[in-house]
This record gives sequence, C-alpha cells and structure tokens, in this order.
Amino acid sequence: MSKALTKQELHNLAMNHVGKELEQRGFEFIAINSQLGRHPQFVCIDKNAQYFFVLVKAVLLPENPNNYDIVWMETFKNHAKSKNAKVLYAGVGLGNPNGEELPIMLNEDYLIEYNGIQIIETHLN
Repeated sequence: MSKALTKQELHNLAMNHVGKELEQRGFEFIAINSQLGRHPQFVCIDKNAQYFFVLVKAVLLPENPNNYDIVWMETFKNHAKSKNAKVLYAGVGLGNPNGEELPIMLNEDYLIEYNGIQIIETHLN
C-alpha cells in the first residue's frame, strides 16, 4: 500500500525538479539545504562566479506556486545583497491527479505546476 508524502518529502520532490533545471543551466552547486524552513535551498555560482541564492517553495495545488511572502522576501533580498548574491525563486505546485483533496502518494503519478526559475530583483525597493 502506498503512503502519502510528508511535507518534507514534497519539498524534496520540488527541490529535485529545480535542481535539475539549475544543472541544465550550468550552475555549480556550492551548498544545498533541503531542510524545511531553511533558506536558501541552493547556493550556486554561474560561469562568471556570480553567487545565487535559490529559494524553492513547494505548495499543494490549487495554491499558486508563484506567490511568496513579499515582506519576508524583502528581508531575504537584503541578506543576499550583503553577500553580493542574486536571488532566484522557484515555486512548485504539486497535486494528486485524482483530485485536489487527495494526498500525493509515494511512487504514484502526480501533477506539477512549475513555471521555471524567477529572478527576484535585489536592487529594487
């Protein structure tokens, strides 16, 4: 019998999708933190040695994965600026294809809404 994924497992699933995209884009991973509530999830550098802090947020559909706490993000942007890093945000929506009220099960199909990585401008505001 299958078991429902925990919040941590859903977060890890979202991180796997985002991590694959970062790899495809040529980022080099400096640090990875998959623990819920810890930010950033990825610290990466690009080919120009620019640091990036990547925030991953997993939500259950139909919640919009592209929404984030604007006040909290301002605090995080200030932290990134102090480290000369850029901020990237990746919201990942996950759901059960048999109904939004059903949990996502281990080793079963799932829905994903992922619009890619967004650049969060740190020089604004």
